[in-house]
Amino acid sequence: MSADFISRLIGTVLFALIGARMGVDIPPSLTGLPGDATAVILALVGMLVGLILTPWLTVRPWRAVRKTISEMPVDVLFMALSGAFCGLLAGLLAAYPLSQLDPPLGRLLPPLFSVLAAYLGLTIFSVRAREIWNFLGERFGGTRSKRWSSLGAERQILLDTSVLIDGRIVDIAQTGFLGGTLVVPRFVINELHQVADSSDPLRRNRGRHGLAKLNELQRDATVPFKIIEDDFPSIPEVDDKLVALAVQINAPVLTNDYPLNRIAEAQGVQVLNVNALSNAVRSIYLPGDTFPIRIIQEGREADQGIGYLEDGTMVVVEGGKAFMDRTINVNVTKFINKETGRMFFAVPEGKR
Repeated sequence: MSADFISRLIGTVLFALIGARMGVDIPPSLTGLPGDATAVILALVGMLVGLILTPWLTVRPWRAVRKTISEMPVDVLFMALSGAFCGLLAGLLAAYPLSQLDPPLGRLLPPLFSVLAAYLGLTIFSVRAREIWNFLGERFGGTRSKRWSSLGAERQILLDTSVLIDGRIVDIAQTGFLGGTLVVPRFVINELHQVADSSDPLRRNRGRHGLAKLNELQRDATVPFKIIEDDFPSIPEVDDKLVALAVQINAPVLTNDYPLNRIAEAQGVQVLNVNALSNAVRSIYLPGDTFPIRIIQEGREADQGIGYLEDGTMVVVEGGKAFMDRTINVNVTKFINKETGRMFFAVPEGKR
């Protein structure tokens, strides 16, 4: 049985008893109803109220609290609990003077003030957790402040479907350069399953490859990673959902998808592009540099040969056709940068 069903049963019985008790205490002269009719009517009303409202008063709030706690970094959670404790302590100190007020204020204000102080302490300490840790770190040696900055505990990075299918995110994450927790929304995983179940063999293989990379991220204990259930039912497109979530949690989006890149940037969301990173770390050779290359195909122009570096960078060799299927040393003459990456032009060593 589900928690909702159990809570409805308990709530129905409890509210029915409360209603019946209230009906017994109401004299028949006030209602004009005979005997125990008032108790029966209020018991039925209580059953209806308990059946409808109990999950919203118990299970749903508990799920929301549990979800918030599970997604909250340990540093922030500790600070939030510390804030609640400080608030309760302030309420305890204020309880005696408040209790000296005339009734009913003397009875109502102490518990109300304690609850309010605990809530304010929890909210303030959790929202300002990083600033408080930094302040304490500066006061007591700075170690905590440095640890917070180095771990990037407050940073989350959203992954989209394209970057999981691409797969390079696993190697990038293992280097530790991203400096944050990788977050995959459930709706992205659902889209990945749809791709993996496609009737098109190519799409099916891409989807399965993405799911395999997702499993690698989940199993790798060195990579901070989590799956979140946040969704936006009113938004149909996955890209739009992802951008809305990025705005909501103030997180960048890691993607290879150009349209998503444009949508996110238009809404002020930071975009991390794996292709841009790949281009930035590709081999750099300047005119006059020499390196070996294997000529594997003919070029568009006469006598041209084409080869590729280990990172996939294309090298066009003038006069390279004569060296087909051979590895030769070439001298770089120029290079150009394009949106798809860098391309080198070269000639065989010793040839001008």
